[in-house]
Amino acid sequence: MNFRLPRAPEEEISLEPDPLEEFGAAGEFDPVRLPEGDLDSIQATVRKLLDRSAEQARQLDHLAAAPGPASLPGFGLPTMPAAAMMPPEPRPILELDGEEYESELDLLTDWVEDFLMPTYGSEVTTASPWCDQWQEHLDVVAWLHALWMAYLQHKDPEAGPAGPFVWHRDFLTHCMAAIRAAGGPLSACQTDPERPSHRLLRGPGRSVRAVARDAETAQAEE
Repeated sequence: MNFRLPRAPEEEISLEPDPLEEFGAAGEFDPVRLPEGDLDSIQATVRKLLDRSAEQARQLDHLAAAPGPASLPGFGLPTMPAAAMMPPEPRPILELDGEEYESELDLLTDWVEDFLMPTYGSEVTTASPWCDQWQEHLDVVAWLHALWMAYLQHKDPEAGPAGPFVWHRDFLTHCMAAIRAAGGPLSACQTDPERPSHRLLRGPGRSVRAVARDAETAQAEE
């Protein structure tokens, strides 16, 4: 018996034109031409982008530049010796002893006498006393030393442009008002610029409880 296999249908031959033949065998296309108005607009946009990129690059270079060591204009001590410009140790001066205390007090004296008082020291009156021996008043020394440390901190470029203002507002005003108040630590000293005077005011004594405790301790040790 003879069997016949089914015959596969013949593929249909497409008669549509080949795109490559239409535009050339090498695949070359005709250049696209834009209207002159659109071309000018694109060129202007590209120029703006390039200018903006250059400006941003200049800004980044400016921000990356490290600030110089110079202090803020008008807020430095050009006549001060180099040693006095060195920041003090971040410790209260009354915690220092011996030569360390004397050296720190000398630096503080230079700053007070050469900058602070000539600039911010008002006239000596009964309402605003002063003392030519202020170094003998430990509370005044502590106040002025703290003011000096705050000054060095806020004049540093890292404190920003508002640093000097913050020092004036938050430190200078309060410190000068405290040490030169009519009832302050210098009230028994010079109240007349023509009559220098110096006297240490006696502070409060020890409390009754502290005295009694000291007596008990001494009795127990006998």
